[in-house]
Formats: sequence, structure tokens, C-alpha cells
Amino acid sequence: MAQPSPDHLLNHIDGRWVPSQTGAVRPNLNPANTDDVIGEFTESGAKDATAAVDAATAAHREWDVIGPIERAKALTVAARLIGERRDEFAEAITREQGKRLSESKGEVSRSLAILDFTIGEARRINGVTTPAEEPRTLAMTFRRPLGVVGLITPWNFPVAIPMWKVAPALVAGCTAVLKPSPLTPWTSALLVQAFADAGLPPGVLNLVQGDRDPGEALVADPRVAGISFTGSLPVGQAINRAGAGRLMRTQLELGGKNALIVLADADLDAAVDAIVHGAFGQSGQRCSATSRVIVDRSVRDKLLNILLPRVQAMRIGRGDQEWADIGPVVNDERLRACLAAVEGAVAAGARVACGGKEATLDTPGYFVEPTVLTDVAWDSEIAQEEVFGPVLSVIDCEGYEDAMRISNSVKYGMSGTIFTQNPSLMFQALHDFQAGMLHVNRPGVGAYSHLPHMGAKASQLGAPECSPDVWDFYTDLRSACIRY
Repeated sequence: MAQPSPDHLLNHIDGRWVPSQTGAVRPNLNPANTDDVIGEFTESGAKDATAAVDAATAAHREWDVIGPIERAKALTVAARLIGERRDEFAEAITREQGKRLSESKGEVSRSLAILDFTIGEARRINGVTTPAEEPRTLAMTFRRPLGVVGLITPWNFPVAIPMWKVAPALVAGCTAVLKPSPLTPWTSALLVQAFADAGLPPGVLNLVQGDRDPGEALVADPRVAGISFTGSLPVGQAINRAGAGRLMRTQLELGGKNALIVLADADLDAAVDAIVHGAFGQSGQRCSATSRVIVDRSVRDKLLNILLPRVQAMRIGRGDQEWADIGPVVNDERLRACLAAVEGAVAAGARVACGGKEATLDTPGYFVEPTVLTDVAWDSEIAQEEVFGPVLSVIDCEGYEDAMRISNSVKYGMSGTIFTQNPSLMFQALHDFQAGMLHVNRPGVGAYSHLPHMGAKASQLGAPECSPDVWDFYTDLRSACIRY
């Protein structure tokens, strides 16, 4: 099959590339150069989502029957094709999402690692055998595919996040409708094409481009047994409410307001390395980004003396410029949100130690200076709410207990990080953090492909992703007793 052209991107339904029934299209812009119109993509409506669910429903029985080991063979072919097309994927990510090319290549590599892990898990979708209460009886459990699932994904990891939903859905025997962000339609089309070229039967994996309407239609369709969603807390809450009446299963990975604690005995150079990587990598547009540094007052000034020159020296550029240290945010809405957050923080008493403004380059784009705010009150809005951009708040504390109190004061619980040389406090922190992904003396981002990607509190609902526990979302557990 021909590769999708970025000039005119369509839906992929029942094995064919088709325009939306609305007839509408939307432009796809390069966030690092808005004069670069990559192309246009079809703007879907509810009828397109319904057609995709029709196809997924019709394909489900055939896909279920062949079993997980045979299903994984198609994914193995897809992995080879994606590896061969690595550069094309990376170019698409950088051009339509904005991240630096090295980051885009890293995302493709991580996606392949996730796919490799999931393929291996195909032979371990296990049940158990247990003692029976009666003689000559076998008691056992086993798993069955959930059915048709809707996969709604964001723009910040346009290959990795769809991959960690699509791969387990397909191995489990589900058929799927992928509804990606309208900010990354090209990358999503490349991914679906790779799976189609790998030999998936028509209707097993469908793609519906567009914004809110097709997503709402997926949630409302009674044939959709589950929705896996990654995105903002308000949208995740809306999905959960909408599906609750029919007991629709949900897997929700939501926002984060992640803390990196620096205690008085910390290796400050190593901490700064982790802070810069966690706060400003991918322009801070990660659910696990380091958005708060909670530092002991006794080493605060020493930390800032190392951190601020590093941040001020960061070079802002397009993702395809190898020398750039930080790229654009994804669109004008995100740029305005970052600037508004800084303005609100200053009004509440914080000080801009560096950055805080829109950056102007030789091409029109959405660039925000990497920003460090100091004198931030732990309970202020900037310290409590997600910014999703290159804006870091530095909050003072008095020792471990105060640091952990501040860290846990937010409604989110995606990741938690601590820098200390005290072995006792290292392990105490693992107990005390109210967060899903924990780090000691390393950056608070960059989870391994085989460790659960998960949060706590308002950051997560449902089974974690990227782990054997994901089968609790994509399959139903059955029990059986057999008299012989």
C-alpha cells in the first residue's frame, strides 16, 4: 500500500484510506515555522467514528480466533517496517509536533522497544489453575479479549503513546479505533499504514482523524467496550462520566505536577543535569516533566548558581536545527498558556529568575524562553496546576518532611524524584511519594519500556500501561470448572 501523503491525510477505515463524511479539512502547521503548511487532513465527525466502529465490530471475531501468538506475528512485521521507516517517522514528528530531531528519533526507538516488549508478552497472557473443592474437577482461569476499544491519544508523543495502546490491544485480540490528536495527523497515519502493510486484516485497526466530535462518538457508542485515553484531567473526567452509565471500561492517564526534591546532601551537579533534562526536554511538554523543584533552603542559592547559567545558555531553535537545545511548544494556545502562567505567578509573588517571555526567531513559530521562577509559594496556582511547557517553579523547603509535604500537596501524582546521599531517605521517599513513577538520583522522566507507565491520585484511573498489568484493561478474566 502507498505511504500516506502529508499533503492530504485521510481516515483509515476497514482497510481503506477514505475522506471524512463531513467533507471538511483542516491545515497541519509546523509549530517551528507556521509559514510551513505541511498539508491538510480530513476533519471527521460522528458518522466517521461510527463507520470505524462498524468495521472494528465486523473484524473482531476473525481477529479473536487466531490467538495471541499468531496475532503477534503481524506485530513483528510491523516492528521491522517501522524500523526501516525510522527516519520518515522522526521527520514527521519533528515537523508537525516540533520536538528536536534527536528527541523524535528517541521516541521512535522507544516505540519499537514497547512493541518488542508487547510481542514477547503475547506468550504470557496467562490464567491460573487452582485446586478444586470437588474430586475429578479442574478449576482454572483464562482471559478473553475485551472487544472493540477506542484509543484516544495526545500530540506530545504521537508514536509512542499510540504504540503503547495499539500494540497490547491487538495482541489481546481487541479490534481498535485510533483517534489521535488533530495536531499530529501525519505521524498517526504513518503508524497505521505500517500496521496495514504488516498484514492486519481490514477493520482490525482503524484511524479516525479530527478533534472532539469523533472522540465523543466513540465514547457514546455502546459497541465500544473500553476507552484508553491519555490527555488532560478535565477530558478524562468527562470520558469517565460519559461511559459510567453503561459501565464502559476506562484507562485514563491524565495530568501531572511533578516534583524533584533536592535535599541538603544532594549532588547538586547531578541534580541540575536532571532538572534541565526533566523540565526543558521536549519543551516541558510531558506528563512526567519536572515542573517543580523543591530544594532545601541551605543549598538553594548554590543550586540556582549552577542551574540558572545552564538554562540561560540554552539555544532556542527549530527541531531540525542540530544545535538547538530546546524547540517550540506545539501551538499558539500552548504558548499563550505558558505566558499566562508566568504572568499569574509573578502577580502572586514569584520572581522570574530567567526567561518568561516569548522568543522571536527568524521563522514565525511558537517559541517560549526556558523559564525558571523562584520565590514560589507551595500552594500558589503555578505550584499546583499543570503548565505543560518550559516553565519551572523553584520552591524552598526545610528538610525532608517539609519537602515531601509540599511534593504531595498537589492533586496529581504522576512522578516523584529525590536527590540525596542518604540511603535511608532514598527508600523512605519511595514509601512516602504519592506518585506512580519514582526516581532516586536520576531524572524524573524517561521510564523504561517494560516498567508500568502509571500515575496516582488524579493522574491515573485504570490499569497501568507498558506492563503485564495492561491485560487487566484489554481482556476480561474468566473462570472455569471442568468435571472429568
